[in-house]
Amino acid sequence: QVQLVESGGGLVQSGGSLRLSCAASGRTFSDYTMVWFRQAPGKEREFVAAISWGVGRTHYSDSMKGRFTISRDYAKNTVYLQMDSLKPEDTAVYYCNAGYLRSPTTLATRPGDYWGQGIQVTVSS
Repeated sequence: QVQLVESGGGLVQSGGSLRLSCAASGRTFSDYTMVWFRQAPGKEREFVAAISWGVGRTHYSDSMKGRFTISRDYAKNTVYLQMDSLKPEDTAVYYCNAGYLRSPTTLATRPGDYWGQGIQVTVSS
């Protein structure tokens, strides 16, 4: 049973930084790609970033490239999303997602089967 648990969200001022974590358990994740999505109130779910666990290939939403960085830690079975220069429009619930044997670009539009519970990020102006 795959479990994904997000942490690290909260309230931050505009221009600040946060680092989200997604702790994964229940499988060997070397053949998985891990993805971050977000959903703001009243808006559709939006792709943020993805990383293939094995080779570390990354893919970013154009609107977040340069501000957000996705990474993974093998030893801790954890994926991170470093968010810098945060803006009020980054306010959303952020979700961790995992897909088996799919590329980061594929998962950007077709999420994997496994989801975390989501974590709130609020950026004040």
